[in-house]
Amino acid sequence: MLPILYRVPLFGWMLRDAFEGREDAPLWFALNVIMLWILSVIVFGYAGLIVPALLGVAVVFYVILAITVGR
Repeated sequence: MLPILYRVPLFGWMLRDAFEGREDAPLWFALNVIMLWILSVIVFGYAGLIVPALLGVAVVFYVILAITVGR
């Protein structure tokens, strides 16, 4: 799955650097994601805040189900 994500423009090289880069690369990746979220709130308003949060709920729900099932 990661090689496919590595091919996404702009996001792929940031993700590759987070996994394969220097030891501080995950910190910079997290800061970039937070800054992109803040920028989406500035540009799109309330929807820029709510939509990523709702997607996060879906991801966490899937993780909880996967842990419960035993995958």
